[in-house]
Amino acid sequence: MDRELGSGYLLAPSILSADFARLGEEVERVVEAGCDVIHVDVMDNHYVPNLTIGPLVCAAIRPHTRAILDIHLMVRPVDALVPLFARAGADIISIHPEASDHPDRTLALIREEGCRAGLALNPATPLACLDHVMDRLDLILVMSVNPGFGGQPFIPSAFEKIAEVRRRIERHRERTGRDIRLEVDGGIKPDNIRAVADAGADIFVAGSAIFGAADADGGYRGVAGRMRSALMAEAEWRAA
Repeated sequence: MDRELGSGYLLAPSILSADFARLGEEVERVVEAGCDVIHVDVMDNHYVPNLTIGPLVCAAIRPHTRAILDIHLMVRPVDALVPLFARAGADIISIHPEASDHPDRTLALIREEGCRAGLALNPATPLACLDHVMDRLDLILVMSVNPGFGGQPFIPSAFEKIAEVRRRIERHRERTGRDIRLEVDGGIKPDNIRAVADAGADIFVAGSAIFGAADADGGYRGVAGRMRSALMAEAEWRAA
């Protein structure tokens, strides 16, 4: 856990939308553009209807950046992959409660492997799954789309869910003095990122909005700058 999440808002571009033929360069470019976290979507064509990458790709990315590698495991079963991604350079590993027979045990395993532990919540996942694992968590990831594909539109009902998760985090902080970061993934763009922040999020995953940015619109730096501008009224950004 050497790389600190710090405080304030963080941009987390998802490499699911990157050019895989030059992935190392893509990672370097988004960090140079002012992004903070590299989000890695791992899909298995079982838990979700898509197949993406494994720990070898994570290991290949690691030498290209000192930014936090945020691994989102959309796989079932999940436990066997946790040590592999930890050894490949992951800083954060998030799992879905439906993908583990014993989420508490899996979250403990993530931390034992030296990574921060996150729990990812699908649009229809009830928040009761948080009731007995908050002490295990460093991050809660609210999905504002159904997982499996990039480029989907933001589901408006996610705003209420984000707000309720933020309330739970604040109650946990009051009780324990320990913070949990709140990440949101799906359909985030410059024109809605402020509303997502107002609902309670502090880490923002954006795939196609960043990696699909046209050079005519300022490319990666342009869209990252517009996202920052939408948030700057209340936020100090973590240095890249």
